[in-house]
Amino acid sequence: MRKSKRGYNGDVVLLKHTVAEQLRAEMVKGALKPGEKIIERRWANTFGVSQASIREAINLLAIDGFVTKALGRSARVISLSPEDVRQIYEMRGALESLAARLAAEKGNDISDVQKALITMERSAQKDDVAALLDANLAFHLGLCRLSDNLFLIDHADRLLTPFFAFVRIRALVSGQSGPLWVKDFPAFRRIVELIEEGEGETVEQYIRRVMVRIADTAYASWERKPRP
Repeated sequence: MRKSKRGYNGDVVLLKHTVAEQLRAEMVKGALKPGEKIIERRWANTFGVSQASIREAINLLAIDGFVTKALGRSARVISLSPEDVRQIYEMRGALESLAARLAAEKGNDISDVQKALITMERSAQKDDVAALLDANLAFHLGLCRLSDNLFLIDHADRLLTPFFAFVRIRALVSGQSGPLWVKDFPAFRRIVELIEEGEGETVEQYIRRVMVRIADTAYASWERKPRP
């Protein structure tokens, strides 16, 4: 029986998402390393799909930040150097501190960032690093959205999405455990408290200090092995 056009399109959409998940899994287990070129023919043969399906999956992964694509060049797994990370934290300090100050001054609803923090804490207890990092990204993007500044939100999304994709790859490949992230939770809770209290200038300076502190050890900590 011939499939309807709608059914066929649905299968195509499902396939590219499935292939994207398969490629992401290869990155997370280290078969595709940061900076490595993604050879379409190789992975098409591995997964038993067309190169077009691999290409569509790569486009999805590029949107999520796991893949970088330069004009006229092959797609590669995202890779950041220690200096890249240091500069990203400098930008995060500027963007997120401003977002928090604006959020405190506006008195916006912070329930989304509170939920993200709760999810982080629960994920750490379950030793689910992937879920923890997803919630961590949701916390920081939610914080930036509280600013109601569309330009700030746009910059934050383009900065944080690929950054957290790289962190996720590094942390999961190294077998990092959830409890290693717990040390940062008091800072997250303090940020939420200061916004709730309307302490705009205080939370702005606090986040800048937190980002400087984390930047010094972040890159190395993503590969820290769990204790036996």
